[in-house]
Amino acid sequence: MENLIAGREESRRPDKRNPGSLAFATQSVHGGNEADGTAAIRTPIVMGNSYRLPEDPSDMDWSGTEVLAYTRNSGLNQIGLQKKLAALEGGEEAAVLASGVAAIHSVFFTFLNSGDHVVVGDVTYEAVWKLLTDLLPRKYGIEASFVDLTDMDAVRAAIRPNTQLIHAEAIANPTTKVVDISALADLAHSAGALLSIDSTFTPPPLFRPLDHGADLVIHSLTKFINGHGDSMGGAVIGASSLISRLKSEAMVDVGGTISPFNAWLIMRGSVTLPLRLRQHMDSAMAVARFIEQDPRIAYVRYPGLRSHPQHDLALRQFGARGFGAMMAFAVAGDTDTQNRFVSRLRVITSAFSLGHDESLIVHVGGDARGGSESYPEEFRRFGHLRLSVGLEDPADLIADISCALDETFAG
Repeated sequence: MENLIAGREESRRPDKRNPGSLAFATQSVHGGNEADGTAAIRTPIVMGNSYRLPEDPSDMDWSGTEVLAYTRNSGLNQIGLQKKLAALEGGEEAAVLASGVAAIHSVFFTFLNSGDHVVVGDVTYEAVWKLLTDLLPRKYGIEASFVDLTDMDAVRAAIRPNTQLIHAEAIANPTTKVVDISALADLAHSAGALLSIDSTFTPPPLFRPLDHGADLVIHSLTKFINGHGDSMGGAVIGASSLISRLKSEAMVDVGGTISPFNAWLIMRGSVTLPLRLRQHMDSAMAVARFIEQDPRIAYVRYPGLRSHPQHDLALRQFGARGFGAMMAFAVAGDTDTQNRFVSRLRVITSAFSLGHDESLIVHVGGDARGGSESYPEEFRRFGHLRLSVGLEDPADLIADISCALDETFAG
């Protein structure tokens, strides 16, 4: 303890009232937690949809998002969660919404207008693909170019005079392609565009896109930040000038507000984020190394493996912090073989989400939508198994995979 105190910077006086004075783990515990007028040391769930107005409300902003008046605009639990997420990401302000897709939509809805153009990764989340290939072009005349974001010349060539946004995933879902955020930020800003990064696969403290030049960072709070598979939410973090506009246009008047209960659950789950993330990533590396050496595996993509196409970039961008807990792989065989393998797992659960305390796997065939024509050849040939490594003992996960492989290929 003496050494820890002696090593502390003299100018830094930690104070939970000032999140910037705290280390990440301490921010995770105390960020956004404020007294509510009772003796409770944790902000309770406030389920009321309305708050008592002042004696003279005539000067109130009825669409204000920082005054407790109506929960569609702001609620006690929502405001606390926003403060915590802004601190954890190193942003000025955050907006929390009902789901990760609501958060993504809020960015497109707020910062793109009819006739605008957006550059987006050619491997991207299913909802982003649908929004930018169908809904937004059909309803609002918004155009999108899907580009290999690892090719900066291709990105530069795709930018048009009306490009307002470049949107990327720090680690792409599901191929685990890694993009250079700093390089994308330089291109976006030189064109007068914003850069938004979906960092769901890379929550802090693993990675903070704002530190690398991104303007907006998006999370599905449903995943790692909550971490327990029991709530839904989404967030956008960035400069106050951008987030206040997003709250006004895409939260208050569209109404995708998070519920007080979900905000409270995510606030509770986020306390253990740094501890959970360390276990997630340590186990993922062990599992990925085991899978890679098994001859019955057709391929594995995990940024922490030297065999990953962007391993050097991942090492440079994420440093020694880790490489996340998501990987894609396939067993050698057809669709029935993949399904047979999944059905024989006894610890890993076949389910759609990710970032939970339990390990989850989902099998997607080679002809799946979501930019699959841009997937690597092995993804299109075998399909892929998307594995989210949880908090179980890695020896159990490895044994579960090994036994399932044995049973799949028996006889």
